Amino acid sequence: MLKATEVFTEPANAELSLTLPFELRQKSRLKAMLDNGDEIGLMLPRGTVLRGGDLLKAEDGSIIQIKAAEETVSTATIEDPRLFARACYHLGNRHVPLQIGENWLRYLHDHVLDEMLDGLGIETRCEQATFEPESGAYGGHSAHSHHSH
Repeated sequence: MLKATEVFTEPANAELSLTLPFELRQKSRLKAMLDNGDEIGLMLPRGTVLRGGDLLKAEDGSIIQIKAAEETVSTATIEDPRLFARACYHLGNRHVPLQIGENWLRYLHDHVLDEMLDGLGIETRCEQATFEPESGAYGGHSAHSHHSH
């Protein structure tokens, strides 16, 4: 089994890829399957959160690109800045991992949260998309982040 122990920070062409949902990209110890079907063991520094586009270096020198898997999320597009701030406040107050873009926000689908936003007058849509939440003010981030909609 291939083993990866470090996030590779230099630009490089990856020969292999590993697609994971957000829940698994937060684990520093993980046994997974590369996209080609080979097994890999991740033994990364504690607190590492992998983002789509991050690169790992395996013990044999292979470079593996992390891909964010599409998962079931709720997305709200909110043009009103005050309403946008209220939505972020109420979701943050519940410690919900939140991806924030220009006039839109996204979280892992939860019908209770959808109903809460609906009560604020915010429409959400359930969809399949990659999820790259904010890393937080106190760390727990990778070397770089990627924001896409």
